[in-house]
Amino acid sequence: MAATFDLSATLADLPHLPGVYRMVNAAGEVLYVGKAIDLKKRVASYFQKTDGLSPRIQLMVAQVANVQTTVTRSGNEALLLENNLIKTLAPRYNILFRDDKSYPYLVVSGHRFPRLGFHRGTLDKKNQYFGPFPGAGAVRESIQLLQKVFRLRTCEDSVFANRSRPCLLHQIRRCTAPCVGLIAETDYTLDVRSATLFLSGKEDEVVGSLIACMHIASESQNYEDAALRRDQVAALRAVREKQYVSDVAGRDADVIACARESGVTCVNLVMIRGGRHLGDRNHFPKHADAVEAEQVIEAFISQHYQYHNVPPLILIRHAMDANALETMLAGHAGHKVQIIMRPIGPRRVWLEMAEKNAWIGAKHTASLQANQESRLAALQQALGLPESAQRFECFDISHTMGEATVASCVVYDRSELQKGEYRRFNITTPQAGDDYGAMREVLQRRYRRLVTGEGKMPDVVLIDGGKGQLGIAREVMNELGISDVTLVGVAKGEERKAGMEALWVPGRDEPYVLGPEHAGLHLVQQIRDEAHRFAITGHRARRGKARSQSPLENITGVGAKRRQRLLAHFGGLRGLQAASVDELAKIEGVSRALAEKIYQELH
Repeated sequence: MAATFDLSATLADLPHLPGVYRMVNAAGEVLYVGKAIDLKKRVASYFQKTDGLSPRIQLMVAQVANVQTTVTRSGNEALLLENNLIKTLAPRYNILFRDDKSYPYLVVSGHRFPRLGFHRGTLDKKNQYFGPFPGAGAVRESIQLLQKVFRLRTCEDSVFANRSRPCLLHQIRRCTAPCVGLIAETDYTLDVRSATLFLSGKEDEVVGSLIACMHIASESQNYEDAALRRDQVAALRAVREKQYVSDVAGRDADVIACARESGVTCVNLVMIRGGRHLGDRNHFPKHADAVEAEQVIEAFISQHYQYHNVPPLILIRHAMDANALETMLAGHAGHKVQIIMRPIGPRRVWLEMAEKNAWIGAKHTASLQANQESRLAALQQALGLPESAQRFECFDISHTMGEATVASCVVYDRSELQKGEYRRFNITTPQAGDDYGAMREVLQRRYRRLVTGEGKMPDVVLIDGGKGQLGIAREVMNELGISDVTLVGVAKGEERKAGMEALWVPGRDEPYVLGPEHAGLHLVQQIRDEAHRFAITGHRARRGKARSQSPLENITGVGAKRRQRLLAHFGGLRGLQAASVDELAKIEGVSRALAEKIYQELH
């Protein structure tokens, strides 16, 4: 333990109150962030019985030079503050889960004729949301089912408001065409109610209502409608046999399991909503290599439910002090939350399924990591790179005949692509189609910042191009005084065939041609293709924006009314571009100086 750390003085000042504590080393780095219902007891436990701590925590405690605390009003507030600090500070001894806020929902809109749709993002109170779902595929599958059974509209509001005749979905019996009045509003409202009841887990009530409607239609000799209701009942029963969980019928529950394989830790989350099994998703935490499974599960529960709805029931395998977690989650969710450890009966079957999913996810990721490591080692050996060469940055240029040029920079580090570190650059200075000028600009902009210490310098820079682009990269690096980065030009092979790429390195007269089966070339192709994808996606977005925007919008002094007047007088943009300065100056509100400015901008 650090000599400067006064344990007795620190403990004397701590209150018996809820809050958050931060373990800090002598350099001021936060090592660990934790929450506590009783700050004094929790912090003291780290130093009073160190023999009972894991080797990882003992190593942390030995580095502690200070303990900082923040008192909160409740345990729930402590939970929120702890997670915010973990996300912000990323302490090396905390288990970190990626902040995944992208879970999709199924939405039933609040319109007069509600729309069934897919939703991500913030929730609007005027609509009804069901989920979250583990992935987009589960949402789309549910939408297809509801279209088949209840035939609700899925079209956008702009389409719905401007239809004059039914669309194809009506013809294939997937929509009742409320857009053209082929169904009464009361009947459509009943279908919406049945769909929302089904999504809420009240499937028995929906089936009962459909059966009653079927009998009424049959007695009225309306056999077509009776057959429709019969098919709806059959479809719902088939879904129940496939997706419903009998032990939690009508309830929301999450099943959480943890597994570890070859140093990879995976947490599998199975989602059950309204008694329906919606699917599962794997999560891979950082800093969890030497941590017990129950600690990983506790960290996942604390961090995951800060951003997502908390179900009333959570099933886990490992024993832990769940009372504090239940209290905090209940305060956050606004309803009672029960964490069941080591469940029995049908619930145990679901837990075992989640554990199997977690093990498969950990094994698959471990094999991918091993494959990536072997690729990296093969590339290091082929190009004579040191073993410390782990971080790659790759650049690519994308444009359409010089229009809307965009450069991409993708980052490969720690045996995987680091998507959070990708960058795009809108190229402005070179002439249209000048790939060399574009490459010079992006490299200058990128590494001028890194030289000033704004980011992390790569070990290897991959340039999508041959000797010419590589020469530009070398000039820029020399100008910026960067000499410890390896430059590699990736040139297309004969007839642009994959596997025939030539790798140019400064100082060599001939390129490396590794061949289509070389593991190192596979890594280069993976990084290069990702850079190409990222660049072309940005280019298409920029080009689409430019083409959908009037060139008049960028001219100072030409507002909405003047634009409308000019376009109306000359019959559109093409006529405006053919007009002379004198013709432009004749328009009301356009001076000679403004007419010259408009002419110059359009030409």
